[in-house]
Amino acid sequence: MARILPFVIFIICVNICSSIDDTRSQLSTYDRIRKDGYPSEKYDLITSDGYILQINRIPRGKNDYLDFFRQRPVVFLQHGLQSSASSFLGIGVNSSLAYYLADSGFDVWIGNARGVKNSRRHLFLSPDNDDTKRQFWDFSFEEVALIDLPHMIDFALSRTRQKKLHYVGHSQGGTVFLILNSRKPEYNDKIASAHLLAGVGYQNDFPNWVLSQAAARTDDILALTSLFGFVEILAPPRNEKPNLGELIESVNNMEIPKNKNDLFELIYLIMKTMEEISRAKESVSGAAVKQYAHYGQNIRDKSFRSFDHGLLGNLLKYGRYTPPEYDLKNIKVNMTMHYTLGDILLHERDVLAMAEVIPNCKVRKVARKDFSHTDFLLARDTRELVFDYLIDDLKRRK
Repeated sequence: MARILPFVIFIICVNICSSIDDTRSQLSTYDRIRKDGYPSEKYDLITSDGYILQINRIPRGKNDYLDFFRQRPVVFLQHGLQSSASSFLGIGVNSSLAYYLADSGFDVWIGNARGVKNSRRHLFLSPDNDDTKRQFWDFSFEEVALIDLPHMIDFALSRTRQKKLHYVGHSQGGTVFLILNSRKPEYNDKIASAHLLAGVGYQNDFPNWVLSQAAARTDDILALTSLFGFVEILAPPRNEKPNLGELIESVNNMEIPKNKNDLFELIYLIMKTMEEISRAKESVSGAAVKQYAHYGQNIRDKSFRSFDHGLLGNLLKYGRYTPPEYDLKNIKVNMTMHYTLGDILLHERDVLAMAEVIPNCKVRKVARKDFSHTDFLLARDTRELVFDYLIDDLKRRK
């Protein structure tokens, strides 16, 4: 219990600190695009299992009025874990990939996976109600890949009356692309090209030692968080501010088999960290604990495969004792995998290993050693280091 208690405390602090600074009070993605001077559209889609997803669209550039009815190449953007469509709007108009693409002549569509702030809805299940929230949040990135993503891609193609689109995915947006095209290879024919920005797949050489230690206890952590009713990370703020004094008192009353001063120092540091994260405002969104657990399992097992439900669960779910692997050889799309040596969530060796398996894949290392996992969308020099190359490549494929 002592070894995994800090991770339980972490989940508690994440949920509480997310309400210290109301990150959901910012403009919606739709309104933010309009405020920045671009044409903005939004659509609600219903998945086969009842989730209501919002998909955003920037059909043309800010000053592109002359060719109003001209058909433009479609680019679909998919966000990473703990993020949403807003992440592609950048920290300003000049740093936004979505706006840069629109001004460069593309029809830009931006997806929102289930559970994020624009898609935190369901026909029958409430993400907050104690009776239904466990069922609502019972998904990993595989459901995003095999249910949400193909539905959004098909809608964008149908709406624009085009047969193919270009795909750009960041982090988990890369993960779901790899899974979709490996498990549903027919979608290879719908993708003209793909650019994965720190797209996470193989994790045999996961570079973060601390997270690796947590991943080794993934199943225990998932069981405990479920026991305490924590199924979502960074839930939207409640109407009432949490009483932090009551939290500290409740933890103080717990029987903790370790030095309490060390524990409260840990709580303080985690809460300060989450306050800093909350300052990212609309770029930060919620996620299911199970999504993190799925990554944790793959890090622990050095694999890229479906969620592990245990021997009996796997037998019932997959008809076998172990989860099936994602076969990347099925991916035929012309793909570029962008990576950086400063990424603490994706190692260069894993990127190169994936590129060896995927038939039409090339890799591109960002020319700044300390470029990070989130810098792909938030750094001020991302335009010159990543976006210029990406857009030039898309223009060659028009």
